[in-house]
Amino acid sequence: MDGSRGRRGTGAAVARARAAALTFLAVTLAAAPVPASAAPSPASASASAAPARDPASVVVVDCSGGAQVRPGEYLIACGDGNNRLVGLDWKSWGTRTATATGTDLVNDCLPYCAAGKFRPYPVQVTLSRPAAWPARPGTHRYTSLRLVYPDTAPPPLPHDVTYKLVY
Repeated sequence: MDGSRGRRGTGAAVARARAAALTFLAVTLAAAPVPASAAPSPASASASAAPARDPASVVVVDCSGGAQVRPGEYLIACGDGNNRLVGLDWKSWGTRTATATGTDLVNDCLPYCAAGKFRPYPVQVTLSRPAAWPARPGTHRYTSLRLVYPDTAPPPLPHDVTYKLVY
């Protein structure tokens, strides 16, 4: 065996960079990010999407294609389960937006994801941009998920990130 095979990178900086890259990959498996500066304002979002009439007919679609209303948990990283919203306390659930506070549990993937620890990050959640859901006529689904971290954000994410929900 040559001396480089199986050798791990040295130093905490290498481990943090690897973990950051893996966390970023896990998050992007589930959704396509949109920079906060490019995310539509609530006014433009409401103008571009026809709202449903009844808030109960607006859902958020989970990884398995199921409809949820005010879920207590929501899996962001469908591919590997390394990022999940938990303890969601919904302040509102309307025809245009839904807002909650909760915790984003993110695997730090140190030294690798299977051995990593889930770290909690307080988060403010906003679902928006309801659109007709072709799989269920008469039902609208939120197509945008915005996360705002009031304290520390999971590396390498910014404090304000918006994802396009593709389910």
